[in-house]
Amino acid sequence: MAGAVALASGTYAPRAHAAGEPAPYTFAEDARPVKGASTTSDAQRLDAGAVYKDAVPKDGKLIYRVDLDAASHAYVSVAAVPPKGARLSFQDELEVALQDRDGSDCGTTTLRFGSAEFARPVAGYVHRTLDPDRTLCQEAGSYYVVVERDGKETSSGEPWGLELRHVQEPRLKAAGPTEAPENWPSASPQPPAGGPRERAGGAGFADAPGLFDGEWTDRIEPGQSRFYRVPVDWGQQLFVSADLGSSAGDGFVGGALPVSLYNPALGLVESDDSMSYDGKQKSQTFDPLPPVAYENRFSSSTRTSALRFAGWYYLRVSLNPKVGEKFGGKPYGLTLRVSVEGEPKPAPPYAGPAGIFAVTEDDREAAEEGRSGAADEDAGTMGLVAAGGIGTGTVLLGGLGLWTVLARRSAGGAAARPAEGGAAMTAGGAGVPGPSVAPGAGGVPGPGVAAGPGGVPGAAEAAGGSVPPWPEAPSGFGPPQGRGW
Repeated sequence: MAGAVALASGTYAPRAHAAGEPAPYTFAEDARPVKGASTTSDAQRLDAGAVYKDAVPKDGKLIYRVDLDAASHAYVSVAAVPPKGARLSFQDELEVALQDRDGSDCGTTTLRFGSAEFARPVAGYVHRTLDPDRTLCQEAGSYYVVVERDGKETSSGEPWGLELRHVQEPRLKAAGPTEAPENWPSASPQPPAGGPRERAGGAGFADAPGLFDGEWTDRIEPGQSRFYRVPVDWGQQLFVSADLGSSAGDGFVGGALPVSLYNPALGLVESDDSMSYDGKQKSQTFDPLPPVAYENRFSSSTRTSALRFAGWYYLRVSLNPKVGEKFGGKPYGLTLRVSVEGEPKPAPPYAGPAGIFAVTEDDREAAEEGRSGAADEDAGTMGLVAAGGIGTGTVLLGGLGLWTVLARRSAGGAAARPAEGGAAMTAGGAGVPGPSVAPGAGGVPGPGVAAGPGGVPGAAEAAGGSVPPWPEAPSGFGPPQGRGW
């Protein structure tokens, strides 16, 4: 399992790393390697629903291609990951643009590190939104994602890792409201009840554990970033605060604990690096955010526009390495207070599956158990393997029983006449000679196995012998030769 370890209790814990070293960024396990091109003519395609991994050099420019239809909104996110210890300036940035074939910008974003000048992952997206009142970037066809790193003289020259995602959102069956709600609750909720609970954060978006309403404690080291995710449904409102615990020592560090919130497509919703730390406990809270609504996308406010769909919202919390220089290189207490207010509202009338832009019962269960996206994928794969194993075992047992009966029925007749075609049956069904059986995974015949009825070798083959032919069976019975079922 990437980024997670299954525990006997059914919950998950982040993957362990070397003692005394902050965990590096965890890229998605299924991230495909891709090489950004220098020209659009050579650009490699980013498929929808896939995750990719690349690296951009200082002052480098990389180009990728996406093929878009005329029926879906499209989002391409980029997470930039400078290596630990890289020197950064507040002017360092990564510019991302989505362009059509004429070189016109469909959308742009700039990833910055702000006043907290230390290496940490930052992310953002560009998108193509379908709009009947626009003509630019509305057609199906090829588009290009242009990623350009602008480094300053004082910045170090190490390449930055890139994690890219391309996701699609279906359009609506019918047009709805085109104005973002203006009136929504702005009062902060009561502090979560139940007392603090421990939950270790992940080292990337892919292994971020789920959180729900409550007070959550963790440990964070100087220079480290911790990731978490919270399911927020349509009509619900997310409130988040982060506290850094007190420590012995003297000093002062500005931009001590940058906290950023990202939407399900990894668009930036809000970021706050205003905490100043002097060894006393400190707290910072996001200003109240509007409830999640489809119509938010029509707002001129960047943060309101980013609250445009339901799904998993991601928190990234980073501790400035200068805290370690002033107060010691040790783990510090981190407390997150999370409240999701409001009852879920009906989803908008999408013309297709909502995909990641929804909150399911499985998502709520994952938040309760603290599972990450990587853990959910691993659990799903294991479930399929287990189900497949049970099903295959049932078929094998049934097939063996059937062939035993058939062998007994035909044994007397076989003694009186030779096998039809002059060949004894091996693994081929119904008198069709076949190759010897080579088991696949789990002992199940793999490709190239010619099997009997049900695609299962007969009982005698399993015992190492041969089975007399079944004269009543048509000669074409059984799987295609050389391929299996």
